[in-house]
Amino acid sequence: MNNEGVDILCITAHPDDAEIGMGGTLLRHIHQGRSVGLVDLSSGELGTRGSGEIRRQEAEASARVIGAKFRYQLGLPDGFFEINEESLLKVITTIRRHRPRVVFTNAVRDRHPDHGRGSKLVSRACFLSGLRRVITADEGQEQEAHRPVSVYHIIQDHWIHPDFVVDVSDFWQRKMEALACFKSQFYDPTSTEPVSPISVPEFLPTLEGRARETGRLIGTAFGEGFTVERAPGVNDVLELR
Repeated sequence: MNNEGVDILCITAHPDDAEIGMGGTLLRHIHQGRSVGLVDLSSGELGTRGSGEIRRQEAEASARVIGAKFRYQLGLPDGFFEINEESLLKVITTIRRHRPRVVFTNAVRDRHPDHGRGSKLVSRACFLSGLRRVITADEGQEQEAHRPVSVYHIIQDHWIHPDFVVDVSDFWQRKMEALACFKSQFYDPTSTEPVSPISVPEFLPTLEGRARETGRLIGTAFGEGFTVERAPGVNDVLELR
C-alpha cells in the first residue's frame, strides 16, 4: 500500500468519477507542482459495462496519464456501501495515511445514489479523521489524527451551480486522453455490451458542452465547477476572476 503524503486527495465512488468531474483540475494542479492521489471507494463492479477488474485496469492507466502519485480501490461494495462505522474507518485510515490538505469527492446529490452517499461518507470521514480519540492503525502502526483543511465536491450528471470554477482550458485534451482509458465505459461502436447512460455517442460531447458552459462563467474556454462545505478564505481579492 502506498503511504505517500499528497497535497490533494480525490476520493470518489467509482473509477472514472474523478476524471469525468475534475480530470482537468487534477492535471492543472499537477502541472503547478501539487501532488495528487486518487482513491476509488469501489471498483464499479456493478456497472452496466466492463467488470470490476477491467475498470481497475482502466483506472490505473488513466492515473498514469494524469500523473497521480497513486491510485487504488478501498473495496467497498459498489451500489451497497453504507455510511457506517466500517466504511468510515476505511476512509479515515486512508485520509490519515496520505494526510492531504484538500480532499475532493463526489457531488452532494446526483442521478447515481452512490455519488451522493459517497459524498456524505467522505465528508463525515474527513471530520472524524481529525478526532484523536478515533483510533485507527495502518500496517500495524497507530495513526495520528489529521483533518483536511478543505473538502470540495465535484459536479456530475445533475447540474449544480458551482461555488467556484477552475480554468482547465489548457488541460482539456489531456483530460480526454485520460477518459479514453475507460474504453469499456464510453461509446464504442464495436461493443456488444448493453447501452448505459455514459456509453451513448452524445455523452462526451455533452460533457464538453458542460465544461464550455462552466468555463463561460469565468470567461475561459473550459471550466470545471465545484461546491464547497464552507466559505473559502482569500488573501488577495485581485487573484479572483
